[in-house]
Amino acid sequence: MGSPATTPSLRPVSLDDKYDLSRDQVFVTGTQAVIRMLLMQQARDRAAGLNTAGFVSGYRGSPIGGLDQNLVRAKKVLDQAGIVFQPGLNEELAATAIWGAQQAEMRGEGRYDGVFGLWYGKGPGVDRSGDVFRHANMAGTSRHGGVLALMGDDHTAESSTVAHQSEFHFVDVMSPILNPAGVQEILDYGLYGYAMSRYCGTWVAFKCVKENIESTASVDARLDRVKILLPDDFLMPPGGLNIRTPDGILEQEARLQDFKRDAMMAFVRANNLNRIVLSGGRQPKIGIITVGKSYLDVRQAMDDLGLDEVKANDMGLRLYKVACPWPLSRRELAEFADGLDLVMVVEEKRSLIEVQLREELYGSRHQPVCIGKRDEEGRWLFPVKGALDPNDIAVALGERLLRYHRNDDLAGRVARLKGAQERLAQTADIAARIPHFCAGCPHNSSTKVPEGMRAYAGIGCHYMAQWMDRETDGFTQMGGEGANWIGENAFSTRGHVFQNLGDGTYNHSGSLALRWAVDTGTTITYKILFNDAVAMTGGQPHEGGLTVDRIAAQVRAEGVERIALVTDEPHKYPSTVTWPHGLTIHHRDELDAVQRELATVPGVSVMIYDQTCASEKRRRRKRNAYPDPDKRVIINELVCEGCGDCSVQSNCVAVQPVENEFGRKRRIDQSGCNKDFSCVKGFCPSFVTVHGAKPRSKPVNLPAAASKEAPDAGVPEPVVPEIAGTYNLIVTGVGGTGVVTIGAILGMAAHLEGKGLGMIDMAGLAQKGGAVFSHVRLANRQEDIHAIRVGAGAADLVLGCDLVVSGNRKVLSAIAKGRTHLVVNTAEVMPGEFTRRPDFSLPAERIKRAIREAAGAESADFTDATSLAVSVLGNALAANMFMLGYAWQRGRVPLSRAALLKAIELNREAVAMNLAAFAWGRRAAASPETMRAVEVPAPELAPDLDGVIAKRVAFLTAYQDAAYAERYAKAVAALRAREAAVVPGQSALAEAAARSLFRLMAYKDEYEVARLYTDGSFKAQVERTFEGEALRYEFHLAPPLLARRDPATGRPRKMTFGPWVMKAFGVLARMKRLRGTALDPFGYTRERREERRLVQDFEVLLAEIARDLTPANHATAVGLAGLPQRIRGYGPVKAKNLEAVTAEEAALLARFRSKEALLATAAE
Repeated sequence: MGSPATTPSLRPVSLDDKYDLSRDQVFVTGTQAVIRMLLMQQARDRAAGLNTAGFVSGYRGSPIGGLDQNLVRAKKVLDQAGIVFQPGLNEELAATAIWGAQQAEMRGEGRYDGVFGLWYGKGPGVDRSGDVFRHANMAGTSRHGGVLALMGDDHTAESSTVAHQSEFHFVDVMSPILNPAGVQEILDYGLYGYAMSRYCGTWVAFKCVKENIESTASVDARLDRVKILLPDDFLMPPGGLNIRTPDGILEQEARLQDFKRDAMMAFVRANNLNRIVLSGGRQPKIGIITVGKSYLDVRQAMDDLGLDEVKANDMGLRLYKVACPWPLSRRELAEFADGLDLVMVVEEKRSLIEVQLREELYGSRHQPVCIGKRDEEGRWLFPVKGALDPNDIAVALGERLLRYHRNDDLAGRVARLKGAQERLAQTADIAARIPHFCAGCPHNSSTKVPEGMRAYAGIGCHYMAQWMDRETDGFTQMGGEGANWIGENAFSTRGHVFQNLGDGTYNHSGSLALRWAVDTGTTITYKILFNDAVAMTGGQPHEGGLTVDRIAAQVRAEGVERIALVTDEPHKYPSTVTWPHGLTIHHRDELDAVQRELATVPGVSVMIYDQTCASEKRRRRKRNAYPDPDKRVIINELVCEGCGDCSVQSNCVAVQPVENEFGRKRRIDQSGCNKDFSCVKGFCPSFVTVHGAKPRSKPVNLPAAASKEAPDAGVPEPVVPEIAGTYNLIVTGVGGTGVVTIGAILGMAAHLEGKGLGMIDMAGLAQKGGAVFSHVRLANRQEDIHAIRVGAGAADLVLGCDLVVSGNRKVLSAIAKGRTHLVVNTAEVMPGEFTRRPDFSLPAERIKRAIREAAGAESADFTDATSLAVSVLGNALAANMFMLGYAWQRGRVPLSRAALLKAIELNREAVAMNLAAFAWGRRAAASPETMRAVEVPAPELAPDLDGVIAKRVAFLTAYQDAAYAERYAKAVAALRAREAAVVPGQSALAEAAARSLFRLMAYKDEYEVARLYTDGSFKAQVERTFEGEALRYEFHLAPPLLARRDPATGRPRKMTFGPWVMKAFGVLARMKRLRGTALDPFGYTRERREERRLVQDFEVLLAEIARDLTPANHATAVGLAGLPQRIRGYGPVKAKNLEAVTAEEAALLARFRSKEALLATAAE
């Protein structure tokens, strides 16, 4: 049910609210909550009469990869609060600096009463910093300082090379651990954490996972919300527990072992951080003890089982929420377990709580059965691997509650949840989006290696080269790049390898392995990939201002003699740069030759590949901080052969397929293109760069019912659904297309309306073209939202901005018939796999069918939002907001239009385009018939075999003349008649022959390429794609009489020609009658003679097939007749394809002619 859309009162909101301490309710991400917490700590200190400062250092990495960026953006407010942010060169040095800040006032030299410190790093950074943590924690923290150590754990390795759990590092050094369940608790526990650190004199570990640090919520941020109490049951030793000097090593150990652990537990008790939230009523039987993200999963599991607090207490269910999982107090554990028959421990990864619980309760008077990682019979219950899911918890809990209570509703819910588990286990993804390099990414070129050689990957975006055609396999931990080859080399028959090393990793720690390789005399080429930013975590600048010339000087100082610099802009370096003696500079077109030469150098050689990250270019261009070439690439679709060589050369996902009557061609996704221009190296004359062009933003034909200024004028208001409990949305899409923005808009709109919300973006490497999921949960009250991720069968709306991701098995598992509605974009955006498989196609219809089967046909709404967005706004990136407007108009979004539009404005990203896209989406949903005028017309495909033949006869007539077309028609007609006689009712052979003979006869020589540029079709294509005044063309060609051969590849090198070529094309097109005659100057080349021979040979083959065709060899004949369709491309590309087809043709022809094969086929 719902109500007509109304305009609710919206709370006043500014983007500055998140750090404005006068605002009590704020909309923040977990990362922003960390920064607000620092500001709150300083303000609370000031109110308490303390003059404190703050110091933050660490190293970025998922799931806290964006903290440093947010700290930089908040510099002004941090400076005002006396909080210093100093990005760490690496994690251990940053931790050492934090340790140093705790000593600022220790010797009487401090300017403040204390400095509270914040360290951050992902799991591997915790690993490498263990020595610092041990020393610093032994030494202690200052009385008015304190330290929080944010450990970023990626439990499912979504953005990491290993699944991580860091708590045990801090247990080992005896630091207490706090584990917040969500954004609210980041604020609360952060303040408790500093107080605990000061009181106990220890560093406090702070657990960060995606569900808290990367989620977003509307939180209570009052300064006085948290009330700190100091223990009255702990006797502080003389001198306290804080850092001091002098201080003996054994004295530090004694304080840690004899007092600090007890102080930790006393602080937790005094502040009731670990607490019973459900008592279990009068007869508690089952107790759950849980922590952090798992607590929210448990509460969601209870919701899924229909257990509110009253029902839970009636069933004797006690719930113990842990904030500090180490150390746990024996007294508190005993109080929790008292009277229980069964205790279920719910925690992710290895057991931390469970082992303490068993240890503390062992030998006690009343010892309940304890299950967690394993059940009562010793079988896995909540395994150590992966992550826990509310569904799994609900099933485990429900089954045990049913042992005590017969309840039909509970039994039915458990059965449905088990069914969902089974369906998910049995469901496989129909298609998948594997992360890939961005369009125009430097790694598309830099990670290539010469044939026969191989490379190692490393930490960074270039890690993805391992699943591409790059002969790249294997990696090490960050900073170990190349050291593995030192060990392997001595025992390998291979004498040399390449080692990819990102500039960020080189700066972090990678230079040490290079130094050792020099020392050991190991033969290896380090490819230092300088992208001018730490791209994998968002484009942060390098610490220390790393530059290419500094790297070159450093590696020369380490003893490297041979250094080559490869770049896309060899002339960009100023004359004032001082290069090491012997360094050579090369254009990236020379990459293969440079690498072959370096591979022959004994010992360590270095190639620095300098090209700015494509995503960073885009970001800087938005700020007018990076040159934006005033030109665009377009592919003449009729000249294009669909061979895919442009994808081979560029590895670029902005090269996408387009289908027409003559097969699959290529086009440039203008919205995704980052202007790298590597695609023009494809050996094909179809590439043109158009200067002064901009993607067309005005549709050629506007709907009569709409104006461009107000696309939704007159569109009726929909019925907005009401929220009963929670309303759960999943937004799916492709990384880098704005999916996360849609989630942010929904969340901010809910905050504006005063609703409760929780949202999380699950991207992993997805920002590199993989799958992105945003889970958004809305409620009338914040406390109604528990787990952030939408569980099995719990989605109310799936906003499918990408068809493939919408068909993901996990998305399908969230769908429930009768509940879930889907609005799905049907645009077929090819994944990175298309760069390697030119004929790859998405199983679009299978995905749609799976969606309809999951939700019901009436609940699935499909629209090609991308094509419509490009038509009306000239930008495919507007498609997602178009989808939101579409879904809202359909009555699927429980938020007001006023709130959504205000949220778009507050987001400050392409506001005008996004407002228009939302409005156009509304119109498309309300009156799709009015959008037909702007739809890109689908190519007119021949409806049947007669149409196929007729189109090709007409084309060949224009290609040469009517006689040439008649020759084609007669050959096809003869075979068609024979097929009808031998296998009545079938036409597959005739159709294959019609398409193949046409491909061979319409070979694209100089005359035909010229005709296809000058017959008006290319001009129309440009006009559909671009707008602009005085467009100027550049053509990228390899004329056979002019192009020189590349000594590295053996291919003719392409040359660039200006607009005058169009006049030359006009002349050439009129000379087509010379084709194949003695006067044809191009007809004597080997390629043209081969093309004419192929036509003649195929005509002979068709005659043989017609003569010897039988029902038994019909299928083989179809295969033979279809082979020429794979002879695509120009020059060496076509020759390579011909070689492959010739080998396959010989095998098929032998089978066609084989009597034994005919008999075998007939017998089958």
